[in-house]
Amino acid sequence: MQSFNKIVLCTLCFSTLFLASCDSLLNQQPYGQFTENQMDEKSVEGLLASAYAGLEAHFFGNNEAFAGPSTNWIFDVRSDDALKGGGGISMEGNIHQLEISNIFSDNVSVLDKWKNNYFAISRVHRAMLAIQNAESITNKDQYLGELKTLRAYYYFDLVRIFRYLPYFTENDDASTTDNKTYTQTDIYRFIQKDLREAYRMMGETEPTPGRFNKYVAAALMAKTCAYTQDWDSVIVYSNYVINSGKYALYPRYQDMSKIDFNNTYESILSLQCSTADDNAHINWSNLLNVTYSAGNLYGTGDDFFYGSQNLVDAFRTDASGLPYLENAPAEHVSDSYTGNVDPRLDFTVGRIGMPFRGYTYTDSWCRAKDIYGEYSNKKCCMDPADPRMASGWPWGAGPLNWPFLRYAEVLLLKAEASVEKNDLTTALTLVNEVREKAKRSIDLTYVPSELDATKANYKVEPYASFASQEQARQAVRMERRLELALEGHRWFDLVRWGIAVQTMNDFFASEAAFHAYYTDANMTEEELFFPTPYEEVINSNGLYK
Repeated sequence: MQSFNKIVLCTLCFSTLFLASCDSLLNQQPYGQFTENQMDEKSVEGLLASAYAGLEAHFFGNNEAFAGPSTNWIFDVRSDDALKGGGGISMEGNIHQLEISNIFSDNVSVLDKWKNNYFAISRVHRAMLAIQNAESITNKDQYLGELKTLRAYYYFDLVRIFRYLPYFTENDDASTTDNKTYTQTDIYRFIQKDLREAYRMMGETEPTPGRFNKYVAAALMAKTCAYTQDWDSVIVYSNYVINSGKYALYPRYQDMSKIDFNNTYESILSLQCSTADDNAHINWSNLLNVTYSAGNLYGTGDDFFYGSQNLVDAFRTDASGLPYLENAPAEHVSDSYTGNVDPRLDFTVGRIGMPFRGYTYTDSWCRAKDIYGEYSNKKCCMDPADPRMASGWPWGAGPLNWPFLRYAEVLLLKAEASVEKNDLTTALTLVNEVREKAKRSIDLTYVPSELDATKANYKVEPYASFASQEQARQAVRMERRLELALEGHRWFDLVRWGIAVQTMNDFFASEAAFHAYYTDANMTEEELFFPTPYEEVINSNGLYK
């Protein structure tokens, strides 16, 4: 993976079609623009790496944690799962706007989302054209399949966020494409066309870790079909992944925080991170989201991205070890909570007095506890004792990948589709597979342990049955929330389920008891999707409205 990252770095330094060619890529001077008959496999690898670099989104002096298509934690902050965190509401106020659903058209996070994705798409198109026209390339299908999957991913990131989008292919002139030419339905159709073709074009094994194979396209296809409610296709493409035998659930839930499990088991699509190349490819969420306070395990982190009380309470379980789908107890989870909880709670957030990557989490690690509470995000934090952790700044950085799409999500996508097809037996089996993994995680011999059985009653069990389609639907939705918490999915789920407005207004009302800045927050249907960024409207010469 380090070699691939070096190619990414090289192509970020030069323009997309000005490539180095030699044994040591970083030490070579760029050549001129390639002609069709000059393209070779090394040249193609450089172009491909340039297109993949869009996942990191370092194009405009920002990092992926705020603006890129890779980590969507700022959209978890839009949901009932997370709070902005940091030093106060004025720090990164653009994200606070998302938090309280009061978003201005000049919001920099909105603009950067747009810019980073379209810049990445432009790199994809340049690579596509060069490869299509090259005469000596022998593995065009694999390369073009990867590029189609990348383009689909970037557009998928956009279509879930913006109400109107320009869509163009490698053969279109982007400067003449009206952003109201196509509906969101049209764009989903284009995305799925790319993914169907990519599935047929790519091989079963990725050329190197971090690059795509046909099952990445299939998994992403299954996910996009859930957004268009094409449940038959969700099942078909989920089955391609499930029946491949290439993926499996992690042995334990906490394995995803260990570097040794990068690109194994559940990892279908992940941002590839590295501390090589002078930290050029670290996961910037590790820098921004680690805990605050000098002398703790990571140093003085920025402490963004906190779990909400609402999310923490969702991990309560009843006497049978099942989540409360309705009639939840009035008592909130706290450090002294004596009821049952799903162990995934303590793998997801920090609670004062509980283990935290081999240390004990204290209130001094919370940068602004009086504003945001104590529930620091743990998922982005690797074991600080690991020798692969970067020392000093950037705090908390290491080669821990960030997951976009896990095998557990594929199982839950098929479960959701099965519920909508009223196949409750299949849905039950799939949901219980995920819950059994959570149950295996109650293992205090695992080092470092994240659990303390003397301070929490860990109880999680599979469902015996689903009494109705509606109960099954609620069970699948709850399982997605618990399993995928703080991984950037929750807001988009609420929108596609048609429950975002009611859920968020209920959340604002309940969470205001803990965080006063929610007192006047309100969400409407018109705010579910962003308008075209103001800067783009001004600069488009009338194309974008």
